[in-house]
Amino acid sequence: MALVLELFLFSLLLPLSYCADPIAHYCAQNYTSNQTQTNINQVISDLTTKASVGGFAVTSSGTGNNTIYGLAQCRGDVSANDCSACLASAAKQFNLTCPNQSDARLWYDYCFVRYGTVNFIGQSDTGYVTIFYNTQNATNPDAFDKEVRRIMGKVNADAVSAGSNSLGREKTKFTQYITIYALAQCTRDLQPLQCAQCLSTTLQWFPIYCSHRQGCQVLYSSCIVRYEIYPFYFPLDSDTANSAKNSITKIVHPH
Repeated sequence: MALVLELFLFSLLLPLSYCADPIAHYCAQNYTSNQTQTNINQVISDLTTKASVGGFAVTSSGTGNNTIYGLAQCRGDVSANDCSACLASAAKQFNLTCPNQSDARLWYDYCFVRYGTVNFIGQSDTGYVTIFYNTQNATNPDAFDKEVRRIMGKVNADAVSAGSNSLGREKTKFTQYITIYALAQCTRDLQPLQCAQCLSTTLQWFPIYCSHRQGCQVLYSSCIVRYEIYPFYFPLDSDTANSAKNSITKIVHPH
């Protein structure tokens, strides 16, 4: 399996403001049919409209081999305005990032949108993963990793609990000056057991890429997990995020 490494510099303040560019994407399956493009356009339009209202939507358009299935979901803690803005940006971005591709997925900080020719709705998808980790190591790394494992277990449990809308958020005081913030979310088409299995799969990458790291994020098509030592989810703490720039490594495991 090929491994692609890319190095980026991000401000720690970046996740606290809406960004018009996707943080990750997946594109596959060339097509030439005009009907397929028509169905893709319809799916994107439906998703943008419906998910802007409730933060989540699934839809389909077309018949037979030309059917396109779609899903859109905003991160459960963001405002309706931020959700709508993220979805609108994704709708415009697909033609730029995945032109003439019938399997396309865009991940943003605030939302995730995908469409494809295979009916993936209600199915847990862990076939493609993107991982971001902070290259800065934590102080007292072994104790830090232990606390990360504890809080990630808690947010994963929160995300599968009844009434959570598949979202878990927690924070814990590691030292007097360091707080760990964590978030887990599944797409809302999954059953609790499917969500739990997806989130459990994300944790297999932690010993490989996240160990001792001050922050780490694992993105699947059906679930995401993330922890940082600065507030990145809403409502924001009164704590001030460190504005210094840190090196973030991006890992992509394709199908």
